[in-house]
Amino acid sequence: MLVVVIGGTGLIGSRLVALLTAQGHRAVAASPGTGVNTLTGEGLTEVLQGADVVADVSNSPSFEAAAVLDFFETSTRNLLAAEAAAGVRHHVALSVVGTERLPESGYFRAKIAQEKLIEGSSIPYSLVHATQFFEFLAGIVDSATDGSTVHLAHVLIQPMAADDVAAALRDVTLGAPANGRVEIAGPERLRLDDLGRRFLTARGDPREVVTDPAARYFGAVLHEDTLVPHGDAVLGSTTLEDWMAR
Repeated sequence: MLVVVIGGTGLIGSRLVALLTAQGHRAVAASPGTGVNTLTGEGLTEVLQGADVVADVSNSPSFEAAAVLDFFETSTRNLLAAEAAAGVRHHVALSVVGTERLPESGYFRAKIAQEKLIEGSSIPYSLVHATQFFEFLAGIVDSATDGSTVHLAHVLIQPMAADDVAAALRDVTLGAPANGRVEIAGPERLRLDDLGRRFLTARGDPREVVTDPAARYFGAVLHEDTLVPHGDAVLGSTTLEDWMAR
């Protein structure tokens, strides 16, 4: 099977390419660094020749509301048009658990727009909704920092390791299109504020986490279960302790 991984040189994409290659498939890492630009369309026709599946794990270089919306709408339109012309049989896209519950955030509005384009296309698809990655904890904490304090809500979160995300994506990519969502998550439910404290303590970071019910998450209001799957989910095996020990 020939799989083109858009964003294939990044955190998740590079892992996905390695897993697919290890199983004997041909996996091509596509990114601006390899001459493929989904925003301009550069290199798309060439890289998609003969592709069976496209896995889009790319992300916007800017999280500013207008910029991120333009990125996901433009790149997804270009990608889907090129896939249709090339006869691609399965489009896999990585998204976020709770996206539809976070419309106050410009980033998540852009992800919603991306998903609507995919759902409205003629190409069979799978939307993989993942919970937050352990690897993004530093960014989550930094975004909630005010001086020497970190304001986080006492809500549920079920984070997972990038390796587990890539493994789940591999399985979806090699399977039949879901024509819907597949949710993936970590093996344990934690509290966001407690997670922040454990992460900072492990790093020897002196910032203090303040439990704040009004704290927003990248601009969005959080409820008890906003960030966790509401139904059955494919669970990874890496716990927070496992990940921090590495």
